[in-house]
Amino acid sequence: MDYDRTDIPAAYDRGRDHGPALLDLWMNAVAAHLDDTPKRILDLGCGTGRFSNALASFFNAELIGIDPSFKMLIQAHDKRSGNTPMFFQMARAEEIPLASNSIDLIFMSMSFHHLRDRRASARECWRVLRDGGRVFVRTASREQVPTYPYYSLIPATHPILLDVLPDSAELREPFEAAGFHLRAHDLIEQTIAPSWEAYADKLETGSDSVLARLDRRDFENGIAAVREHGARVGPQPIVERIDLLVFT
Repeated sequence: MDYDRTDIPAAYDRGRDHGPALLDLWMNAVAAHLDDTPKRILDLGCGTGRFSNALASFFNAELIGIDPSFKMLIQAHDKRSGNTPMFFQMARAEEIPLASNSIDLIFMSMSFHHLRDRRASARECWRVLRDGGRVFVRTASREQVPTYPYYSLIPATHPILLDVLPDSAELREPFEAAGFHLRAHDLIEQTIAPSWEAYADKLETGSDSVLARLDRRDFENGIAAVREHGARVGPQPIVERIDLLVFT
């Protein structure tokens, strides 16, 4: 998806910002797989930078964010905070504008399924990563599709999810072909909304690239179904499981 041809960037954070507890959850998940503290981090496919500040602050590291969307990068740049150096650059994963052996940690959040050339991207990760470095791929996967909160409520998303999202083998293949070794594959449970009503509000922002592919009627019917479900089951937190693959 070319985000610059959509209105998604303007609404992205409203639909995808799940609070500091979620950021802490993911920073600790990353730290659990590190032997050394990274000094220079690449947030590859950084989008609006919703993980960029957390990565820089948690690890007290220099942060470089790369994304092909100009609209996304404007927001990432404007949200910079803290005392560590942070830089953002418009580029694609297939041609990372960084020197070889210059990065200690690469973090990719929900960007793998947008890659045009997965093998070329993995080779670029290999090139820029220093010896002993790690690549972290945070992603939705085809195996987890039936567990996603809106899956049973918005049937029109089923063929899109199954077409767009990679399975475990597709996630591993380009990195292993580039020479990486899969160190770990975890499933991280994250709370993304305190209730179904709040979840529907997030979905209604239009920040989900799968929902953005629906026609207007299917989209509106889907949001209504989520709200109706929430009214039936009552208040409960919305939890989803996201894959985290660690390559070295």
